[in-house]
Amino acid sequence: MRAARLHGIGDIRISEEPVPVPVPGSSLIKVTAVGICGSDLHWYEDAGIGDAQLAAPLVPGHEFAGVISGGPRNGERVAVDPALPCGVCEQCLEGNRNLCPFVGFSGHSTTDGALREYLTWPNELLHPLPDALSDPDGAMLEPLGVAVHAYDLGHVRIGSTVAVIGCGPIGLCLVQLARAGGATQVIAFDPLPHRRQAALRYGADLALTADPLEYLPALAEATEGRGADVGFEVAGTDDGVAVTLEAVRPGARVVLVGIPSSDQTTFSASTARRKGLSLIMVRRMKESVYPRAIRLVERGAVDVRTMVTARFGLSRVEQAFRTAQTRDGLKVIVEADAPDDVLGVWGDVLSADE
Repeated sequence: MRAARLHGIGDIRISEEPVPVPVPGSSLIKVTAVGICGSDLHWYEDAGIGDAQLAAPLVPGHEFAGVISGGPRNGERVAVDPALPCGVCEQCLEGNRNLCPFVGFSGHSTTDGALREYLTWPNELLHPLPDALSDPDGAMLEPLGVAVHAYDLGHVRIGSTVAVIGCGPIGLCLVQLARAGGATQVIAFDPLPHRRQAALRYGADLALTADPLEYLPALAEATEGRGADVGFEVAGTDDGVAVTLEAVRPGARVVLVGIPSSDQTTFSASTARRKGLSLIMVRRMKESVYPRAIRLVERGAVDVRTMVTARFGLSRVEQAFRTAQTRDGLKVIVEADAPDDVLGVWGDVLSADE
């Protein structure tokens, strides 16, 4: 089988490797669709993320769907939960397996991920995909799951004003969740015009730049000087955190979803302190999230399909990463069996409206 391994900064290579053999309790998965995430880009650009560094060639990829090959579930299409908790530590037993200190994670550290034709994975982490969901939809369930968990942590109340800072796929999922969850006003922030336009399409009432000279007057007018009740920071930058702290009202909750490229996040302590803000950190997602994410997509409450802006075959994985680096679109998907040409999605929609 073919596998894409990261050997160093910007050095990803296709190699031929043996098809893995499942152990009891696991299944062989033929990978169909893999999303390239911002954390994958950290590995590609920096050969690491936070305090985790590349120690040996690694197969990236943690947003993925596939088909079970062999066994009693042969032929079943599944979305794959990428986290491998130990299952026996205190956090796992309390139902917080996302906080497991011994967790392995697909495409991270020493755990090979999904940018290959086949892998084996524990059966309990394979979630059946309804016929209404495509394989790329299945890959998009992972970023949606992170958004669902973050939204849970935000304790958003009916009638709230919600600010979403950073309109990549997870931020755009949060825009939709806020709208579906009863927020009466959703305000999105992003420096990129096409992402602000996307936020409006997905339900934001207002989409602002990250320039304080532009967004502060608009925010004050939109919220009558109050600010947002809850802020979701999904940019992974200090600037994004700063905008979030400015955008929310005193006493608000600020949910930090983004992962910084370094292992540090810096913000104005005086702003956070004087507003009495509650800052909440997000660690992936809890065990109940995947079924909820599937239902949200199946019932049309969240649209993930139109976030896919480019698709590549596995042999062009390097071009897929370079395309994701430009941030010209929204989500890049790699499909092992797809043609090698690029298929635009969101750009076509924008062109149709111009």
